[in-house]
Amino acid sequence: MRKFRNKKIVIKYGGSAMINEEIKESVLEDITLLKYVGVNPIIVHGGGPVINETLDKFEIESQFYQGLRITTEEIMEVVEMVLAGRINKEIVSLANKFGSQAIGICGKDGSLIEAEDYKLADSAEVDLGYVGQVKQINPKILDKLIEDDFLPVVAPIGVGENGESYNINADLVAGEIAAALGADKLILLTNVEGILADEEDRDSLISTLSIENAKSMVENGKIAGGMIPKAKSCINALEKGVRRTHILDGRVSHALLLEIFTDKGIGTMVTKEDEQSE
Repeated sequence: MRKFRNKKIVIKYGGSAMINEEIKESVLEDITLLKYVGVNPIIVHGGGPVINETLDKFEIESQFYQGLRITTEEIMEVVEMVLAGRINKEIVSLANKFGSQAIGICGKDGSLIEAEDYKLADSAEVDLGYVGQVKQINPKILDKLIEDDFLPVVAPIGVGENGESYNINADLVAGEIAAALGADKLILLTNVEGILADEEDRDSLISTLSIENAKSMVENGKIAGGMIPKAKSCINALEKGVRRTHILDGRVSHALLLEIFTDKGIGTMVTKEDEQSE
């Protein structure tokens, strides 16, 4: 615990951890405990399942490309309503119930997340609409909240140069925020054990993965779908100075505490090549 006192840890909170009530409470209890022992956690949350549910209620069709939701103006209105409204405030309320001083913000507040159109790596002619990528993180508002002992809860809505809203993948936002804050750790909670060598084999978990091997797995398709932005988030954060990145199964009870406070840890740790032996 002394090792991580005053350290900043960015936690991407999503997947089953946001749907199952028991897991939801367990995760936020653990984050509150981190605050009590002197760690400075920052939550960046997703909300895909709730967005899907809301879009279905409005009978709005949604499509994905490379793990990213194609976001029309109509869908953007729903995404912002759900992420910056309902989900953000639910997390804040539950965290405060357990004793945290949580404050919810979105990337538009204080121009925290300056965004631009998402640029696809390939030549596919796909219009992603209001899908954005981080142009710049302005962490002043987060630094101030942390200094005043608050728990920031960030909705991944970016702001464009003309004030327009952008839907940005929460994994990618978490990585950029971790880099901007000089965080010690980036932890991404997901619905699987971690990165698998074989997607069909649940026992093929890779416990430690170097940046180069992670890039190779993305390029050859061994990392696919929703795991792509998670891997890219870890790679980006490491290249910008974050010391450790982790992809954890949010369904495991006390996954955060097991990773941070035990020697063995769980899930997949993506790290720089020269740090694998540490």
